[in-house]
Amino acid sequence: MTPEPAASQTLALPAIGQHGRDMLSHRLLDAPPERVFQAFADPTQLAQWWGPAGFRNTFAEFDFRPGGHWRFVMHAPDGSDYPNESVFAQVVAPELIVFDHLSGHHFEMTLRLEPVGTRQTRLHWQQRFDTAAECDRIATFVVVANEQNLDRLAAVLAGLAPDGLLRVLGPVEGSG
Repeated sequence: MTPEPAASQTLALPAIGQHGRDMLSHRLLDAPPERVFQAFADPTQLAQWWGPAGFRNTFAEFDFRPGGHWRFVMHAPDGSDYPNESVFAQVVAPELIVFDHLSGHHFEMTLRLEPVGTRQTRLHWQQRFDTAAECDRIATFVVVANEQNLDRLAAVLAGLAPDGLLRVLGPVEGSG
């Protein structure tokens, strides 16, 4: 019997889907689907891990339901700000999250959570862009950024801050 890979190990290298419009990543996480789903559903936790390494987030709106809006700003380590707006299309606890990213480069994000035994989740991460050309144009930075994003999620699930330090939950920036 072959043991499952460690939580921070990528199961497959990030790839472009067969139609050239999809950016795909898969990750085995050391947490059950309910816990992984909660790390997205709770804006305090989500703000800690969403985005590439070194980024932080200020959430203005997070309405986690079909038709609900998610508006936030990603703050880069160099001081640049990146406003983001998305609308949730599907939310099925604890197995599926789909949203349309409307600002900047448009894509549909699908996160599928598949249980592996009772203590792990295989996360399937798919970004579908409008065209293969758009997917190709941003692939050089999105592939790396997505892997960093998943590393940060694994750290939060392990009870660590994305920088590897023990974390203390507090209020989400911009939530009052």
